[in-house]
Amino acid sequence: MSLSNEVGATSHELLGAQAQLWNHIFQFINSMSLKCAVQLGIADVIHNHGQPISLSELMAGLKVHPSKAHFVSRLMRILVHSNFFAQHHHVHHDRADVEEEETVVLYSLTPASRLLLKDGSLNTTPFLLMILDPVVTTPFHLMGAWLKINGGDDPAATCTPFEMENGMPFWELGAREPRFGNLFNEAMEADSKLIGRVVVEECGGVFEGLKSLMDVGGGSGTMAKAIANAFPNINCTVFDQPHVVAGLQGTTHNLGFMGGDMFEEIPPANAILLKWIMHDWNDEESVTILKKCREAISLSKNEGGNKKIIIIDIVVGYVDNKKKMMDKKSIETQLMFDMLMMSILPGKERSKSEWEKIFFAAGFTHYNITHTLGFRSLIEVYP
Repeated sequence: MSLSNEVGATSHELLGAQAQLWNHIFQFINSMSLKCAVQLGIADVIHNHGQPISLSELMAGLKVHPSKAHFVSRLMRILVHSNFFAQHHHVHHDRADVEEEETVVLYSLTPASRLLLKDGSLNTTPFLLMILDPVVTTPFHLMGAWLKINGGDDPAATCTPFEMENGMPFWELGAREPRFGNLFNEAMEADSKLIGRVVVEECGGVFEGLKSLMDVGGGSGTMAKAIANAFPNINCTVFDQPHVVAGLQGTTHNLGFMGGDMFEEIPPANAILLKWIMHDWNDEESVTILKKCREAISLSKNEGGNKKIIIIDIVVGYVDNKKKMMDKKSIETQLMFDMLMMSILPGKERSKSEWEKIFFAAGFTHYNITHTLGFRSLIEVYP
């Protein structure tokens, strides 16, 4: 039997299929190459150089032994291919009295690598280091076994692969292990710096007319600070677990912190902000949170603007509406985030219909989705 008949594909199709599989298999190498660049501080060395940098200059800045030059060159090759750095070819004469030309490869930053600058205002490296930490990646090795576990009385049937690996839920490990807990908090803070700036610039109308806002699960308050600074007439409060907000104080007159449990009671406010909170929880838990939010805005005495819930999260299948077509990479990112939730938490990323289901179950009547945050969206939910 010919190979084509055996697999139901031509040799050309078979080779294409193999290339597709191998590319998918090797995707983790892209992530780890980027992590290596962060560990070495490549973006910072190029930035501090002030202009495109040669390999020899990069090696000197990295304080890597010259014998490793060939390996660093290969690392830069894949990072350039992934558009994390740009590559230029500069032609010059080695000596003024020699006509022979020499081509030197120079490297420079791209918008993506600028997000890796240690002292940059939008430094994203904490998020990268958290997601690529073995605590997060190792549970994926258990996913196949986890999916085969039957339901019933087996405790493993209701846990996550993360719990199988670590013997405790994600949040508990973060509280018990300072290293990972700090890594997670730094990652969330880094994301809030970027998304907070974008939300204020692109979605400022969402906050107009509000007198008070409760940032539920707002951590150290990075998101609330951006809103408080942009809208000094809004009284912003960060509401999180007591140990998270202990000792934190507002830096402006309209920013404060409160400790509590969102599953028990949420303090009153005109608007409740849930930034990247809902995807952590299953539908039943999410409906409970939304009901507590509805109670909070109904008890708010401050008039002004529509009372509402403001959610910043993924709507699977939707990306930035400024683009002419669906961005395949953004959709892929949404789906990968959903797999991350499946591995480490009981939550999930939701489609428009799945969001609508929990909104109505919690007693809300209508909502509006704004797709201006890349692969995430801003959702306004009204009672």
